[in-house]
Amino acid sequence: MRRAAHQLYDTQPLVLDDPIAVPILGDEYLPEVHKTATKLHKPFSVALRAFLVARSRYAEDSLARAVTNGVTQYVLLGAGLDTFAHRNPHAQLHVFEVDHPATQQWKRELLEATALPAPANLTYTHVDFEHETLPEQLLASGFNPHTPTFFAWLGVVPYLTLPAFRATLSFIAAQPTGSGIVLDYGQPRSALPFLEQLAHDSLASRVQLAGEPFQLFFTPPEIAAEFTSFHNIEDLGSPEINARYFANRTDNLKVLGSAGRLISAWL
Repeated sequence: MRRAAHQLYDTQPLVLDDPIAVPILGDEYLPEVHKTATKLHKPFSVALRAFLVARSRYAEDSLARAVTNGVTQYVLLGAGLDTFAHRNPHAQLHVFEVDHPATQQWKRELLEATALPAPANLTYTHVDFEHETLPEQLLASGFNPHTPTFFAWLGVVPYLTLPAFRATLSFIAAQPTGSGIVLDYGQPRSALPFLEQLAHDSLASRVQLAGEPFQLFFTPPEIAAEFTSFHNIEDLGSPEINARYFANRTDNLKVLGSAGRLISAWL
């Protein structure tokens, strides 16, 4: 919904041009998006939208770099309502969307209800982590473990346990040379200034009520220690994200605070 709001309410040029974000929501969810019109000057709402938009844009920029270097597989871990596969400009790139079966069914129902076609080079890979593993389900869906692959892991890490995070990162680290990953992560509450701690508490209570509590946070040195198998690591905070994606804008769209960060790394 925040990516859709970006299409409707933020000024040109858009940071993420996503013509699928609005229609995929259909009549059921678009009214919620229209509430953004009353929040255009609320700093927290704008900053969160900016971060989510920049997160997707950074992933797709990093993917474009990977494709230039020969990557032909893109794996979206926790794909949700990601729309990249419907806008994929890379003819030879095969997209694997990994998510829980119920989430994927919801997305496919939205696509059907809004008459959006399914791309030929998209494979849905459902993983019920109670009974299945990521490697086995990817292999079963046609994933080639012998070719370089780029992974996007957006909006997932804070909800994981540390062992689950490490297991998935180890799987990615075992991919062929030339593979890469992009993810976002949050800094722990203790690392934030007081006002950001209050914002953290507000968001944490909301996701707790939704049944998906925050569990995992890193400082930049802590997450760097998890990436020892990778090289060319880039870790971006708000100043770097704003300089790259929000400089010289005529609206107030920008990332605030120090909680959310983006990282990419390569094999």
